[in-house]
Amino acid sequence: MTASGNQGFNTRAVHAGQAFEPRTGAVVPPLHFSSTYAQDGIGGLRSGYEYGRGGNPTRDALQEQLAALELGTHAYSFSSGLAAEDALIRALTRPGDHIVLGNDAYGGTYRLISRVLGDWGIGNTPVDMANLDRVRHAVAAHKTRFVWVETPSNPLMKITDIVALADIAHDAGALLVVDNTFASPYLQNPLALGADVVVHSTTKYIGGHSDVVGGAVVVKDAELAEKIGFVQFAVGAVSGPMDAFLTTRGLKTLGVRMDRHSENGQAVAEWLLERPEVEAVLYPGLPDHPGHELAKKQMRKFGGMVSVQFKGGEAAARKVAESTSVFTLAESLGGIESLMNYPSEMTHASVKGTELAVPVNLLRLSCGIEDKEDLIADLDQAFSNIP
Repeated sequence: MTASGNQGFNTRAVHAGQAFEPRTGAVVPPLHFSSTYAQDGIGGLRSGYEYGRGGNPTRDALQEQLAALELGTHAYSFSSGLAAEDALIRALTRPGDHIVLGNDAYGGTYRLISRVLGDWGIGNTPVDMANLDRVRHAVAAHKTRFVWVETPSNPLMKITDIVALADIAHDAGALLVVDNTFASPYLQNPLALGADVVVHSTTKYIGGHSDVVGGAVVVKDAELAEKIGFVQFAVGAVSGPMDAFLTTRGLKTLGVRMDRHSENGQAVAEWLLERPEVEAVLYPGLPDHPGHELAKKQMRKFGGMVSVQFKGGEAAARKVAESTSVFTLAESLGGIESLMNYPSEMTHASVKGTELAVPVNLLRLSCGIEDKEDLIADLDQAFSNIP
């Protein structure tokens, strides 16, 4: 069986790019480790395979799967999310171009754009993506090539109107890039809402098991795809066969996992909302979240990421972060296990002192698939340690 575009998400997740092996009938496609491929005479390539950097059947299967789930036509699998972003930017921008990005973007993305590609001549303007007039002004003020947004954003959980941003970008001759890592293709499909490019850290929800690092770029325009594919081949930051296999295996269960992540995220957010130690709960599934109605419109559920700010400031946040046992204090997110992160000193340390700095009283929670009662009990005992 193969997947088709009119099938449901979970059917596509299981079957896209995953046809059984014809010789033996193995229902799981073989894992191809070969670095090179025999040719039937000079230039006589079998199914287009020549060298592992240029193509690998296991990676191709993952790329077909990713494109099917993001409703794109072409997907490229990279060695990390930042490698994917780097290839995308170098493929589609040139020195003198500008990127307008959210003022609460992931610290690694901002570091790449500002400190690495800035030296190449790529400018950037951080802006509040919820203020469409400011976005429009920032785009018009420069030779803007990309409008770059995360929604929900990391870690302030802001929700941005993808349709409106696409209109602003396109009116200015720019492209809209959406980092869909927090939502995953199960909860949100930016290409269907007008975005031109979707990027992922597949390390997170797509891989889902905290055992593989990877990234992806997905598009639905053949010309963009050709340029991105060329840079991937020429530079070579591809995902290896085992990484592609592990990512494919995780992606097959994305839908059922995201259902549980969303259920647990909602339960944890509602519990936090009632705690006297809490200053603010940032979760789009809460009715008083400023992006709640928009999230209902462009997302299917609200996901497993919850950020919380404490009345006791930095001391309270640090104490809770270092007092849990079910939640593990660690970088990253999106795995089956629950993780806790102190962004100011961890994921977003590189943007301290800038407009993108994260409040020091904030913790980011990645709610896993454990029993929600145990997650809440773990937080309850950690809160008891707040001075």
